[in-house]
Amino acid sequence: MSIEENKRIARDFLTRFTASDVDGALAGMTDDATWWIAGKAGQLPVVGTHDKTQIERVFRGMLGQLKDGLRMTVTSVIAEGDRVALEVVSRGELRNGRVYEQEYHMLMTIRDGKISAVREYLDTQHVLATWFAP
Repeated sequence: MSIEENKRIARDFLTRFTASDVDGALAGMTDDATWWIAGKAGQLPVVGTHDKTQIERVFRGMLGQLKDGLRMTVTSVIAEGDRVALEVVSRGELRNGRVYEQEYHMLMTIRDGKISAVREYLDTQHVLATWFAP
């Protein structure tokens, strides 16, 4: 795949997620895909490495708590070889009234036209305060 095609695949994934199209987003991932979320073990239930089935549960759980989904906006993309680095911001209002506004760095690895691995860096304290605090 070309670098531009890899960028398109990465952006398309986030476009589908923004549309709350979990099935479409997951279809853009390899069957053996992994998704790593930054953070220390025990800090948050979502940190660490997830397989495709586990990350689907995370996605659906998140979307189930949001009023109108999570708007993901790509602010920067660079790529080299099979890797695409994205800077992304998101915004979504939870059903409990809290607002989730996050900034991310995502490193996606593309294999055979699909995402095979994601490394997601984000503000874990904001995740804790927004999603898990009483």
